[in-house]
Order: sequence, then structure tokens, then C-alpha cells
Amino acid sequence: MGERRYFGTDGIRGRANTHPMTPEVAMRVGLAAGRMFMSSDDRRHLVVIGKDTRLSGYMIEPALVAGFCSAGMDVRTFGPLPTPGVAMMTRSMRADIGVMISASHNAFLDNGIKLFGPDGYKLSDAVELKIESMMDEDLGSGLAPADRLGRVKRIDDSQARYVEIAKASFPKGLSLQGLRIAVDCANGAGYKVAPTTLYELGAEVCAVGVEPNGLNINADCGSTHPQTIAEAVRTYRADIGIALDGDADRLIICDENGRVVDGDQIMAMVALDWARRGQLKGGGLVATVMSNLGLERRLQAEGLTLERTRVGDRYVMERMREGGFNLGGEQSGHIILHDHATTGDGLMSALQVLAILAESGKPMSELARQFEPVPQKLENVRFTAARPLENDKVKAAIADAEARLAGQGRLLVRPSGTEKLIRVMAEGDDAKLVKAVVSDVAAAVKAAG
Repeated sequence: MGERRYFGTDGIRGRANTHPMTPEVAMRVGLAAGRMFMSSDDRRHLVVIGKDTRLSGYMIEPALVAGFCSAGMDVRTFGPLPTPGVAMMTRSMRADIGVMISASHNAFLDNGIKLFGPDGYKLSDAVELKIESMMDEDLGSGLAPADRLGRVKRIDDSQARYVEIAKASFPKGLSLQGLRIAVDCANGAGYKVAPTTLYELGAEVCAVGVEPNGLNINADCGSTHPQTIAEAVRTYRADIGIALDGDADRLIICDENGRVVDGDQIMAMVALDWARRGQLKGGGLVATVMSNLGLERRLQAEGLTLERTRVGDRYVMERMREGGFNLGGEQSGHIILHDHATTGDGLMSALQVLAILAESGKPMSELARQFEPVPQKLENVRFTAARPLENDKVKAAIADAEARLAGQGRLLVRPSGTEKLIRVMAEGDDAKLVKAVVSDVAAAVKAAG
């Protein structure tokens, strides 16, 4: 695979108004992607664009619009809408391409551009690399003549359409009547649609993180700051807490006592419930190398498999499509329900858990502990050296760690796709050994710079 200059594991991402997250790069994305997805037939071509609530969205969106219009594509803008909503609307409006402007769970200072193909799926590595190579070319030759420039319209009912799609994923004949639900929308893209959906399905809704001001997205709230939803659950005496991230494609849950439930437990809960109903396809689920060994063991005990992929929800999605799975996701709470969506969807995933809660009549704390997690430790190490993982001392430390864990755990060392970080993770039945192994490898990476 070629060297990536713009795209990381999840689109283009960076500090707003600093390369590559500048209006100039955004316009080039519009021009290059517009050219790539324009076919030679004479019809009008369409791109749909959604965003989260970041201040810099006001800068990135018009630049993208200018690029697409200049390539001759018509544009429909949605305003704030969850990433999965943009993916769905790309397909349902028969658009040629979909764009989401968001840096997901990052602070407001960052922003990002995610692209979806006409089928609503994230673009493959090969297509992204092709767009990259076109972005660095002289794009003047691909400009539309003056009478073929694109036209732009705002779609005012996009949020209402997404609410209806989300509600349709909730089992027929069930209701959230009698449930008090605390929801933290991270002052992000789900701030209107999530509380509305839960309310319309019958719940009593206590919402926090629903006052975005452009600067407070993910700030001490949302799925990356679970203390806020745990506090809300206790304050409102809620039956369950749901926290979304800035673009609402992932979630974490907490029980009625404010105890956090991660993506692995949520996947186990949904997988085992679907398996009982005969709805689970593929004989198991797909997760990443980060998912806990305890999840794998629990599934195996029920005769189900756990297939692992590289980190990144699109790699999970690719494997799901290849193997005919309808459930997959990440420990971080990116959960993909392929019967309903083409990417992770925090709200729809929450609705599956709420259906189990509503039907069982049991408290969330009883449902949430699907398996005993194996001790797991993750350390993120900042680096400045060009390729720390190619350093001989780092390689030796990794080999030593793997030998020590052999047969009783596993080690994972990988670079972050979005930041200059090396992630060192180990898990195993011996918590002391796991901690020591991570500490030794992290120290070697630090020493390498």
C-alpha cells in the first residue's frame, strides 16, 4: 500500500486550520473526490454533506462545497447529523458520494473529513489513495464549464428522517414506556436526534450534553468521559445511562448504579440475545485485536466465534461483509448492526440494549456483566523518532514480552492511525505480569524517542 499523506485510519483528521485540516485541502478533497465519482453520463451528480457541531465545520463545509460545485456536482447539506445518518442518507438519496465533517471523539480543536461511497460504506484504502494522488495533481483540467457548475441546497428534514430510520431498528411491539434513560450527547451531532428518538419510543429522557456552542463538543462529556453519564444516572435515578461521542457513531453505557459497560460487554449482550432469537448471522461476531479475551471465551462457551481485525471500524465492516456477519464492533463502543446500518451507530446500538432491558424486566446491572474481563492494560506512548517500532531495542523488548506472556495472554503494539502515539496493550490471566510487560515495552519505546 502506498504512503498516506492525508488519509489516516478514519478519513482525514487534524488540528483545525492547520495542514491538512485547512480550507485549501478541503476544497481539493471536493475537487478530487468529485472528479473521481463523476461518471461520463450526462446526468446531474450528487454529494451529501453532514457535520458535527464544531466551530471549524463552518470553515470546512463551504470549502468542500466549493470543490464539489467546481467539479460539477450538486450538493445537499444536512447540518448537524450523526455519521451513520450521513452514510444512510447517501444511499437513500441515491447520492454519488457522502461526506461527514467530524473528528469524532476528539476535542473541538480538531476536525476531520470522512467519505462514503454511493452504497453508504466507508471508502476502501485503494480508493482513498487514488483520491490522495488526484489531490496533489493540477486539478484545473477537471473543472466544470460555467453552465455545468453544481447547485447547493440545505435539506431541512434530515434529522427527522434519521430519527425515523433509528426508530425502525427497534423491535416491533416493544416500547421504552416506564424506563427512565439518561443520555449524554457530548454536545455533538446527536444532540437533537438521540433524545427525540428515545422520547418517541416511550422513554422518560434526562438529557445532558445537548447545548453545543462550537467549542464544547466532547468537553468533559460523551463516551470518552463516562464520569458525566455516571453522575447523570445517579442524579436522575435513571434505569440506564447512554453516552454518545461527538459524531454519535459510538457509545458506552452505564448501569443504574453508574457503573460503566464497555463495547465488549455490549457486543456480548447483543450477540447472545440475537443468537437466542436465531437472528445472529455468521456464527459469531467480528471485533478488533483490542477486544478482551474474556469476550472471546464467553462466545466460545456458547459455540460462537470471535473474528478479529485491525483496529478501525471499517476493517470490522469489511470482514463482516466478507463473512456474512451482521454484528461487529470495537471495545471503544463502535458497534455495527449490519441489518440496519453500514457503519457504527451509537443510537441504534443503544436501542438494541434497551430492547433487551425492556423485555427482560431485569436491572441493567444484572444484564451488563456478560463475562469476566481478563486483566488488560493499555499505555499510549508519544514519540518523535521516525519509526520507533523498527528500533532494535524496541523489537527485543517486544520479543521478550511475548515470550513471557506465551500461552497465558497476548501483547499488541501498534501505532495510532490518527496521532503520533504507539499503543502498547497486553492482557492475560496474571494482572501483575500484564502490567510489567506493558511497562517494559512502553519504556523501550520512550527510550527510542
